[in-house]
Amino acid sequence: MTSSVNHSTSMTTRDLCLAAVMTAVVFLATFVPRIPIPLGYAHLGDAAIFLMVLFLGRRETLIAACFGSALSDLLGGFPLWIVPTIIIKFFMADIAWRVIRPDMKQSGAVRLLAGFLIASAWMAAAYTLFGALLYDSLASGLASAPGLIAEGVLNSIIAVVAAGILKKTPLEQKN
Repeated sequence: MTSSVNHSTSMTTRDLCLAAVMTAVVFLATFVPRIPIPLGYAHLGDAAIFLMVLFLGRRETLIAACFGSALSDLLGGFPLWIVPTIIIKFFMADIAWRVIRPDMKQSGAVRLLAGFLIASAWMAAAYTLFGALLYDSLASGLASAPGLIAEGVLNSIIAVVAAGILKKTPLEQKN
């Protein structure tokens, strides 16, 4: 009897474990270095997500980005933000993936930075919009924008620098 499971779309045990470990990495990078900003906090979780875009599969990256960030909202006292965070981080990781990964071998620091900054711009705009909707005030949403923009720029720079360091390791040879 043959299996009807399409192996190209199913997750292996290795993929599942990798996604779980990377979810924990995103959670820790998001939860531990929390810097208060209006309506939330800035963190280094996006740099971890950006590095996953470079070194992991798309599915594992999207799972870790969504659920690691949402878990930080849950345990950090921001449960109202769980659903918006899942949506925002999914598209943030996907934007970075689509800008950078199609031509990964030709991706230099400029392309990486551009992909990360475009994804960060999405993140800042989306959190600002959701903040305005959740708190029924455009002023409330806009209050978080400067912190979110700074967070995006900082995470993008950190990810480019870390990627340059990691490309000199055996990790890069697997891509």
